[in-house]
Amino acid sequence: MTAKAALERFKAGNENYLNAKTGSGDISPEIRLRTSKYGQKPYAVIVSCSDSRVIPEYIFSAGLGELFVVRVAGNVIDNHQLGSIEYAVEHLGCKLIVVLGHTQCGAVGAATGKCGGFVGFITDEIRQAIGEERDTVTASILNIKRSVLKIERALTADGVQVLGALYNTESGTVDFDLKGV
Repeated sequence: MTAKAALERFKAGNENYLNAKTGSGDISPEIRLRTSKYGQKPYAVIVSCSDSRVIPEYIFSAGLGELFVVRVAGNVIDNHQLGSIEYAVEHLGCKLIVVLGHTQCGAVGAATGKCGGFVGFITDEIRQAIGEERDTVTASILNIKRSVLKIERALTADGVQVLGALYNTESGTVDFDLKGV
């Protein structure tokens, strides 16, 4: 599937999600058996925050085997995430990589203060993206853009598109147009 076709599928899936009361992706016994026997064939990679309100399979109305999801607090990128993305591109044929940040991100909010321990590795990375920005939506977008740039610099493959998107935790909408920041 091309990156353009995958993006259209994302948009249609999100539109379904906005009006859904339950998940609509295929999680049937038949799809479990098919993916177990023949493997996964995801149409895109999603790098998403670990936040329990941000579930890419629901947000894009996807079922088993349709999305290759990499989740980490603050949707930050390091070599582990790059390795997962590279696998999906090179071995599974994914042509679209989406870094999905979100509103009300606790990791982005924490990056505006001091954090120690292992959380500090995440907030230090986010701080590099947001600098002195304190508006949380703008900071989230800056963080998304930094992750997109890191992926683009590390992974180059023909026909692969990397883009950022912002999920609104209140409305459920996904904004793929992050040019304003």
